[in-house]
Amino acid sequence: MKPPAPYLPAAAPALSQADQDALSDLYIRGTPANTLRAYERDLIYVTAWKMARFGAALDWPESEATALAFILDHARDLGDAPDEDIARQTAEVLIAQGLRKSLACPAPSTLDRRIASWLAFHRMKNLTSPFDAPQVKQARAKARRAAARPPAPKSAHPITRGVLEQLLATCRGSRRDCRDRAILMLGWASGGRRRSEITGLMREDVSLKEFDTSGVAWLSLLETKTTAKGETPRLILKGRAAQALVHWIEVGEVADGPLFRPISKADRVLKRRLTPDAIYQIVKHRLRLAGLPEDFASPHGLRSGFLTQAALDGAPIQAAMRLSLHRSMAQAQKYYDDVDIAENPAADLLG
Repeated sequence: MKPPAPYLPAAAPALSQADQDALSDLYIRGTPANTLRAYERDLIYVTAWKMARFGAALDWPESEATALAFILDHARDLGDAPDEDIARQTAEVLIAQGLRKSLACPAPSTLDRRIASWLAFHRMKNLTSPFDAPQVKQARAKARRAAARPPAPKSAHPITRGVLEQLLATCRGSRRDCRDRAILMLGWASGGRRRSEITGLMREDVSLKEFDTSGVAWLSLLETKTTAKGETPRLILKGRAAQALVHWIEVGEVADGPLFRPISKADRVLKRRLTPDAIYQIVKHRLRLAGLPEDFASPHGLRSGFLTQAALDGAPIQAAMRLSLHRSMAQAQKYYDDVDIAENPAADLLG
């Protein structure tokens, strides 16, 4: 009797174009907007790099040789390299295109981010990444160690309470002043919000049900850098910060839609939302009006200033993190450590 033929499972059907489109849409909807923007910038950069370096478009999957060349090109200072050096020539093309600032060795974090974006696109396409090859992984680790440097702060100085008061004093009585006061106070007092979190707020995200009785406003962020959609806890705004926000809502006649909006030269509130860059411009403008250098602080100073002030006032770090939404205790602890060492009596032994 002839034995039965072995069972061979049918090959999985290839994804249709509709399924591919649905998968792409799922990646977009499931990835934070800031991350998507970073992916886009990094893809533009690596695409331009390969075209300038090899005269070719990106391959999917990319070759290990190309991945290794990318690491080597970004693991040394090219200022002293000879003119005929291919890495230097490539960098000069990227500088001319506005994609690279100088011939100096990029920070390890910049190289890591660009590689991470490149990796992400390989994962999206279900492809093996060349950066997982042993030689490439080892070269990346050596490059990171060779170019190690102290991390540069995102803001030159923290905007602590005293600095914030100086900025608020420049906000007088126009609609623009009311808006900027609310932005600064909300951005600081709600835990040090990021620019994208401030501009992403909608009027519906603000609950004023308890304001008349207890002077409290509640904020519901859709997502943050450290929390996913639907998992971000509500944040509270009290006292002057809540009053400034309510005053802006009334003066700006913000009944729905974006919470913070551009204001015309005629002091008319527009309907569209502010961009994250507008928050940077607002902070720079208020620093200038307060008599401080424009580069004294960036919007991230609201975040670092909140945590620094919490440490100065002796607030428990867990309480500060409950508002700042830091995921890493070590990350938040840095601000507390800076205060601790500055107040350490052992630092004054010499007098």
